Amino acid sequence: MIRTVCVTIGLWAASSASAQLNGDAARGEEIYAKCAGCHKIGEGAVDRIGPHLNHIFDRPAGASEGFRYSNGFRRAADGGLTWDYETLDAFIENPRALVTQTRMSFRGMPDPQDRADLIAYLRAFSDNPQDIPESAPTAQAVDHSVAPEILAIVGDPGYGEYLSGECTSCHQTSGAGDGIPAITQWPTEDFVTAMHAYKDGVRAHPVMQMMAGRLSNEEIAALAAYFKDVE
Repeated sequence: MIRTVCVTIGLWAASSASAQLNGDAARGEEIYAKCAGCHKIGEGAVDRIGPHLNHIFDRPAGASEGFRYSNGFRRAADGGLTWDYETLDAFIENPRALVTQTRMSFRGMPDPQDRADLIAYLRAFSDNPQDIPESAPTAQAVDHSVAPEILAIVGDPGYGEYLSGECTSCHQTSGAGDGIPAITQWPTEDFVTAMHAYKDGVRAHPVMQMMAGRLSNEEIAALAAYFKDVE
């Protein structure tokens, strides 16, 4: 807990100058495309792979009701971390430096202006957005569609655990990994959609395309059911 607070203070000092930059929310909306696969925002946004980002300003870390946060975020929340301009700037710059053991695979955004633009965009979806006047609505991009009958398959988590060995040779169940995405606690629909995007060649990653191509619909559903509940 003490370590989390110290890291927060240190990063705030390093980023306080960049936090004063004027942000361009229209450009921030474009930058947000990097976040949209995991975090939803705007009217009707709900938690998916990551918590929704509506009303993020002045919200305590780990406070989206019903979302299962990593142990790192739980410790940060217990340490009093609250999202404001400075802490968001520090987190976006280097997520794992601010919150250890976060499951986020995002490596960070080094450019101060990019962060300022993104934060200006996020601010439009919190209370009193006039405090940062730049604002614009967002639209959710969908990278792939899967037939309803495939999404309706109920996977066997026990079978998914049996199949999971090849997955966990790269994807650690703790969520750690240098740029390798965490795949635990995803909604099953998101997991299945992502795997079928690789299977159908929509997502360009040769290894994942090969792995997904070897799996049946039932096996993908089983893996989704297993990883959904892995802590």
